[in-house]
Amino acid sequence: MSVFTDKEIEYLAGQRLGRIATTGPDGQPHVVPTSFRYNAEHDAIDVGGLRMSQTKKLRDVQRTGRASIVIDDVLPPWQPRMIEVRGSASVIPSGGKAPAWCPAPAVQHPTACCACWPATAKRWPSRTATELAALA
Repeated sequence: MSVFTDKEIEYLAGQRLGRIATTGPDGQPHVVPTSFRYNAEHDAIDVGGLRMSQTKKLRDVQRTGRASIVIDDVLPPWQPRMIEVRGSASVIPSGGKAPAWCPAPAVQHPTACCACWPATAKRWPSRTATELAALA
């Protein structure tokens, strides 16, 4: 069973950009926008991108085994929504896959990606799935 509700999985599928947070060797936080996809097989958030194997986020995940990612948006007039995932993370050295919405010529498939498995998933607004569905 997933830590995400069906409505949250639908929400994740409709978003294109998240923000991944890692911690550098000096203890400083590092937050960058990133593409992502929900990996139903592993109930994880996969993070990828161009030249992923050369990025600080990948090195940080390799070193710490931890990451957080926030996926958010705002509906008019002012209805912010978000899912924050905190948990263990690991580097998958090959087989990265572009999100379904990304046209193949626009992005090279990454040679590596990070996967974040939720230890916690926070939602905002803190509402039931039925109430969240009404916002969509």
